[in-house]
Amino acid sequence: MDGTDRRGAVLSSALTTFARFGYRKTSMDEVARAARISRPGLYFLFESKEVLFRAAVVRALDEDLAEVERTLGESSVALGDRLLEAFDRWAGRYIGPLSGDIWAVIDDNPDLLGDVILDRPQRFSDLITSTVEESGRSAAASAALAQTLISVSIGIKHQVHDRGSYRDRLAVAIDLLLR
Repeated sequence: MDGTDRRGAVLSSALTTFARFGYRKTSMDEVARAARISRPGLYFLFESKEVLFRAAVVRALDEDLAEVERTLGESSVALGDRLLEAFDRWAGRYIGPLSGDIWAVIDDNPDLLGDVILDRPQRFSDLITSTVEESGRSAAASAALAQTLISVSIGIKHQVHDRGSYRDRLAVAIDLLLR
């Protein structure tokens, strides 16, 4: 495994560990164990828990946004289906007993993430808005619909315990809002 692969594996393990235990309760030892790397090896890659946390969150959100952008760009797919897939990638994949609540961890640690907690969600909102606008709705109507879908997604996320239920309920909301 080369350095890039190793770093990516460590970041994935770190994100899962932070989501499971929260930022404050997660130790570098736990991340090293989860990543199957020595503690010195972990510190070689990341100088502190703060740096590791920020890198793990940034990587995950940037990957999510790239996938959301790709999904929304598939113009041959129906708008409702593209929106459902985009929301599933942005929020749905983080729902369930094994995923922990990475968004709660992110929300609980804004000082560690700085502009990340504003930039990435805004980029997601912009992508949803521009995709809805491409369907012929006005800019104002598209922005309102995007914000409503984001609010609905957040509400559903806090009411369900599995990804399938999230998708099912969000699909109903998308269908109703696109009528």
